[in-house]
Amino acid sequence: MTGLLYPEEPVRYVAVGDSFTEGIGDGQDPSLLGWADRVADGLRAWSSASVSYANLAIRGRTISGVLAQVPVALALRPAPTLVTICGGGNDLLRPTFTVASVVVQMRSALTSIMSTGARPVLLSPADPSAHLPLGRLVRARGHVLSEGYRSLAARLGISFVDVSHDVVLRHRAFWSDDRLHLNAEGHDRVAASVLAELIGLPVPAPASRGSVRRRLKDEVHYLQTHVAPWMQRRLTGRSSGDLRSARYPDWC
Repeated sequence: MTGLLYPEEPVRYVAVGDSFTEGIGDGQDPSLLGWADRVADGLRAWSSASVSYANLAIRGRTISGVLAQVPVALALRPAPTLVTICGGGNDLLRPTFTVASVVVQMRSALTSIMSTGARPVLLSPADPSAHLPLGRLVRARGHVLSEGYRSLAARLGISFVDVSHDVVLRHRAFWSDDRLHLNAEGHDRVAASVLAELIGLPVPAPASRGSVRRRLKDEVHYLQTHVAPWMQRRLTGRSSGDLRSARYPDWC
């Protein structure tokens, strides 16, 4: 299920995922605007037919929570014609993470989507490792997961957008203050990559970027503001997505 969409065909697009797909880092609650929203807007600007959009992604979800959104997506009426799916980014940070387990679960979800006639587009998570503590471990795991997803997409004959290996996105300028989520510019680049896969729009060339100087007081502030709360949630078994629901659970 690869190839470009046709502008005269209606599109019913639903996004499935975690904070990356929910749009965290691009704006503030409740007015988030992430890459999936931007893809929907891009399809609407390009298409001569109707484009409907739903976003079921919820921050903090591991692969099981992300894939639990798939039956909900497929139950939408009218049925979706296009499903983007990205998961596993939160699993990378767990000690029990294995690529094989994540890929097996993702394969089951993708075959479910394909069985309905909808087109799946698989994305690998963005790579925040250049700016994080334990960044080398995160990068190593993320790249192995990306290669697992690439191989899976090839076997299934579906579209794959490899965000993990986008070296442009590794620059600090594309990341929000928490260094774990993309900012507006980062989400815009991911949207451009997805639209390139779907309708053939070229991904704009990135502007030249200088290096970012890290000051000790900034690093201390970052650890106190972002890392410490994240560690506290891990120790207490809580998630940033607890008690949250999807932003756009039905067609809009």
